[in-house]
Amino acid sequence: MALIHSAQLNPSKIDLLRAWVPGQPWVGSTDPSSLEHIDACRFDDPDGEVGIETHLLRTSGGAVLQVPLTYRGAPLAGAEAFLISTMDHSVLGERWVYDACCDPVYVRALATTIVTAGTEAALEFANPGDAREVTAHVLGSGSGEVPSIGAVNCSTVGSATTITSGTLELTVYRVVDVEAEFHGPALTGTWPGQADPVLLASLQIG
Repeated sequence: MALIHSAQLNPSKIDLLRAWVPGQPWVGSTDPSSLEHIDACRFDDPDGEVGIETHLLRTSGGAVLQVPLTYRGAPLAGAEAFLISTMDHSVLGERWVYDACCDPVYVRALATTIVTAGTEAALEFANPGDAREVTAHVLGSGSGEVPSIGAVNCSTVGSATTITSGTLELTVYRVVDVEAEFHGPALTGTWPGQADPVLLASLQIG
């Protein structure tokens, strides 16, 4: 379960995303100059230290972008290249915001969700009056044991980022193709206007 605080953020998440996303190579031929936030969903960090949130954004041309972020209370050693920004959180203080594809906590959470046929985390609101409905949902299609996750490497070709850790390989599709076919262990998602599950990530274990 992910605990959500009532807090002021500087910069706001959407401002951070609108500043960072247009400069990323994986946007390809999409036009990210105007980004609408569709919704976001969370994964749990079993240690309760790292916030894990995947944002879904719609471009002015109608393309849907998948942007996973992690929020940390201290810098992640060796991950300077994947730091997006710092953020002032009025409850938790300074937060370091990373491209989650290169964060081992996200990689473990994503792999676990896929192989256990899991879903997004339920939200618990520190202030119950702030409770809101989550309209973006994800589901894993695999079965089996969670693989061991150690050091991770990530690389982007086209609009997909490939993450490797030991014998595990994950592919995260940054620009969502609603027509993509998928087989084997995968993460699919739905959101308002997209009732049929679409491919968000796939997993292979060598």
